[in-house]
Amino acid sequence: VQLQASGGGLVQAGGSLRLSCAASGSIGNINSMGWYRQAPGKEREWVATITSGGSTNYADSVKGRFTISRDNAKDTVSLQMNSLKPEDTAVYYCNAVNTGTIPMTHYWGQGTQVTVSS
Repeated sequence: VQLQASGGGLVQAGGSLRLSCAASGSIGNINSMGWYRQAPGKEREWVATITSGGSTNYADSVKGRFTISRDNAKDTVSLQMNSLKPEDTAVYYCNAVNTGTIPMTHYWGQGTQVTVSS
């Protein structure tokens, strides 16, 4: 499974950005996709997940501001980020999970930088 992320950039606080991630390869066993982020000097943290059935979950820090969506026909997942804050600045990573393996198999895309200026 290969993941190609795009859409990062520089935005002022309060602004919006949309990240996209295109999946390719053996994606038939992918059960969920999502986004993680890693700020300088911090550990990678989970941001949002969407299952193949469309169920979504969000970290408390982004709930109400970010929306994750999935286009199964195009094998893409997107993250609409609104009301951005400087603390959202991080490298964002697309993630896909095959929950049918033990342990679960995680796939990662290359990161895309999001910078929010105050």
